[in-house]
Order: sequence, then C-alpha cells, then structure tokens
Amino acid sequence: MTTERGAAAKLATALGIVLGTEQIPLRLRAWDGSEAGPEGAPVLEFRSRRALRRMIWSPGQMGLSRAYVAGEIDAPGDIFEAFSALSSAGKLAEPGPFLPPTLAEFWTLVRIAIRLGAVGPNPAPPPEEARIGKTGRLHSRRRDSAAISHHYDVGNDFYGLVLGPSMVYSCAVWPENGFETQGPGSSSRLVEGLDAAQETKLDLVCRKLGLKPGMRVLDVGCGWGSFALHAAGTYGVTVVGVTLSSEQANLARKRAAEAGLTEKVDIRVQDYRDVADGPFDAISSIGMSEHVGRDQTPGYAAALFALLRPGGRLLNHAISWNAGPAKPDPDSFIPRYVFPDGEMISLGEIVTALERAGFEILDVEALRRHYALTLRAWVRRLEDSWDHAASLTSLGRARVWRLYMASSALGFENGLTGVNQVLVQRPGGEEPPLRRTAWV
Repeated sequence: MTTERGAAAKLATALGIVLGTEQIPLRLRAWDGSEAGPEGAPVLEFRSRRALRRMIWSPGQMGLSRAYVAGEIDAPGDIFEAFSALSSAGKLAEPGPFLPPTLAEFWTLVRIAIRLGAVGPNPAPPPEEARIGKTGRLHSRRRDSAAISHHYDVGNDFYGLVLGPSMVYSCAVWPENGFETQGPGSSSRLVEGLDAAQETKLDLVCRKLGLKPGMRVLDVGCGWGSFALHAAGTYGVTVVGVTLSSEQANLARKRAAEAGLTEKVDIRVQDYRDVADGPFDAISSIGMSEHVGRDQTPGYAAALFALLRPGGRLLNHAISWNAGPAKPDPDSFIPRYVFPDGEMISLGEIVTALERAGFEILDVEALRRHYALTLRAWVRRLEDSWDHAASLTSLGRARVWRLYMASSALGFENGLTGVNQVLVQRPGGEEPPLRRTAWV
C-alpha cells in the first residue's frame, strides 16, 4: 500500500477539520487521482502534498489561498461555483478573523499529513505576497506609496487585458435590469456591455458633481485617467489627477496627449495630502478611499473639505464593509496579496467622517449588485486570455487576480461587502438642487 492510495478521503477529513464542518460541499480530487465528496459538486483539485502542508501551517483562508496562488490547488470547472461552495462552508462563511483548529484537531491534521507523506517545514509564501511591513509606519506616505505600487504597478498591458479599453478599475453602472449572470452566454454579454457600463458610471459622476465648462476638478486616485479624460473631453473642465502609481501616471498622460487634452488634464504622481493648489470646484474620489485606512479617514475628509471652494461638491465612491460589527480579517488573502494596508469601513463610518469634516450630505447611492456584475466581466476577460495574461505578469499574479475578483464578486452578491457613491457639498455658494433628478 502506498501513502498516496485514497488520499482524497483523508484530504476531505483534513479540510473538514480546518473549515469546522463535517459536510464538505465539494468534490475533492487528490494528486493520486482519487476523489471524495458529493457527486456532481464543484471540483477542488489538490495537485500537491504541499497544499495540505500549507493548510496545516496556515489553517483557513491563508493556507488555501497560498496553495491556489502557487498552483497546488485548482478549481478546474466554474470558478464561481467552486469558490461559492467553499466560502459557504463552516468557518469560511463567518465574517471576521478565522478561528484556528483546536489542539486536538491540529494533531489529527498532523497524523493525516504523516500518512500522506505531507509533513515538512512551512512552505515559503508565493512571491506574489506583499512584503511592505518594513517600509514605514502604517499609512505613512512612504508605506502608502509602496502599497499602491504593489497593487497597481503590475503592468498596464495586464490591466488593459482585464479591464478592457475603458481602463476603469472600479464599479461600472449597468442598465436597469442588468445582465443575467446565469445561463448560456451570460458572461459574454457582460464583457460586451462593460465599456458602455463604465462610461455610464463616469458620466453619472460628472452629473452628480454638476460639472460645467471652465470648472477646475481634482480627481483623487485618478488611475489611468479615464474619469479625467471623460470630464475634460465631455464637460469642458480642467482636471488635476493624482496617483501614487508611476505606471498609471505615465499611461494617463499618454492617453491625454492622444486625446488632445494635455492642456486640460494634469496628471501627477502625488499624495492627496500634498495637494496645495486648491481650491477646486469639484472633487472626485473613485475607488481610492479604501486605501486611506479607518484612523486616517477623518483626516482624509478634512483635507478634501479644505481643497473645495464653498458650494463645491465631492463624490466619494468606495467599497464598504456590510457584515456588521465583525471587522475584516487583516491577515487574510486580499490584504496580503491584493490591497496591502487597505481597510474596508462601513458606509456609516464614511458618512460620519464627511459630516464631521463639515460637508452636507446630498445623496447616497448603493451599487453593490453593479460591482458583482463588473467583477464577473473582468474574470471572463481574464480567463478568455489566460495564457497571454500570465505572460504579461506571472502565472501566480494571474491566479491572484482570478481568485481575488471571483471571491470579491461573491462577496458583493451575498451582501458581505457593498459599494456606495456618497455625494456631499461644502456649505456656502449656490444651493444644491431640490431633487436628485438633477443628476439621475
């Protein structure tokens, strides 16, 4: 008898211990070809004993995520079905920090590993894991710059492949009935409608801000310049866009030049805290404040208030934590691989910070379901050009983005996370419109 015979059944026991459930809603396939778990369930494939070793050293989300990024675990079928089943199982279905196995459970895991020949030292994390802990104190300018570089300086060509021609890396706004995400051709329809949905979002922000020719606008976290180009080209405003990513800034400047908007669009590699040439007539912050941090949010709101003229509007578009009092786990996959030092806070916290800074709240719009559709479109674009995507960065980085976008889509679909546009105005100057129909 070899140590590999029947490995899947033992893996099912080990995974059940880690997740804290006796019923694994997955079909496990082991490196020896054996299978265990309910017939017809989504397949999770363990390609290497090293995956089991990671589960023992880092029980829960981190061990499984590292194994996936390293290619030691795979979901060979529909990734949404597999991740949905896994994330709904036991402890993974509970928001907040993951509870480790008890001491007795740990030793059971060790015995399983011994029987399967998987005992060994803790495998090194995949090279795609962020290592910015020694670059300065949390949310210092230096450390924030390193965090942004880790996420955004993956390569403009890679992002272009995933995001499409719009180069907008935030939630799109889809038609009234959206697109069905089930059934033949559903993901293809999402991809086909992505650019139009992103343009709809950009134009919605412009209307909410009340942009008019001659206005001066600050775009905080401007990305590759898509909002700046749309606002300047369509509404005749001048835009200062700031980002901490040199790669983003270089492409944004190139796009502005190609569009003939160099005189209207000024792209800077600059921290928003260092912008000193206000006041501005309007400020957009689209998908940026998630990087600010809970403790720094009041200062963020105050800084933008100071940069606005009286009567000027700010549109803050940000992901929110919707899972109640349990806080997101800071030692989980997304903080370690995707958004180092990022912090999701609740809608109530951002609204409170904006009010305390002196802003008047004009409108709040929830776009949770829109982001789920956007992420599904991005996953389809990535999967359709998988080999090319991996060649543009690394296979591990492509796997990080596939895991992150698919799991995030599920988070928006089940309500764990949300995304909201909060429109506020600095008091003074002209009064806001009587009804939100002015921009809807």
